[in-house]
Amino acid sequence: MGTVTIGVSIAVPEPHGSRLQQLRTGFGDAAAHGIPTHVTLLPPTEVDAGDLPAIETHLSEVAATGRPFPMRLSGTGTFRPLSPVVFVRIVEGAEACTWLQKQVRDASGPVARELQFPYHPHVTVAHGIEEAAMDRAFEELADYEARWPCTGFALYEQGADGVWRKLREFPFGSLVVPPQSGRADLGSVTAH
Repeated sequence: MGTVTIGVSIAVPEPHGSRLQQLRTGFGDAAAHGIPTHVTLLPPTEVDAGDLPAIETHLSEVAATGRPFPMRLSGTGTFRPLSPVVFVRIVEGAEACTWLQKQVRDASGPVARELQFPYHPHVTVAHGIEEAAMDRAFEELADYEARWPCTGFALYEQGADGVWRKLREFPFGSLVVPPQSGRADLGSVTAH
């Protein structure tokens, strides 16, 4: 049956997703057209295609235990010089993203894996481009702000053309979104 490359992420909704994708393209990131704007929960991972049903079952179970939470983006950050990435910072919802990615990568689950770097939720706006363009992305988005209620996540597959396509969405088990606050606590995403 072969292998496929999958990823799990929280999509940045419209109009924010398209705007950030267009800006990323404008900074000279050639891969941007094929990468929907997102917050990664599981980085690109090669799996046997026959394992997809078990992976979808696992993700359904993770989503069932989650609750919607407020997401807020504000300003920029970078992983340079360690990694050539400029990103928009998550200032509300980061704890919930961290909790979710741990559940997705759970050692007893079908996509258990170690990460190359410690998990740091973010929205990439420039990756692997020339330094001057990275600086421009960092500066131009320094005042960027967006917020929305995160109500689930999705499974994506990378095609042979390099484009990431959504396979399935996984809405959280509860539809109640906690009020916007200064910080999200873990109680807003874990089942009680």
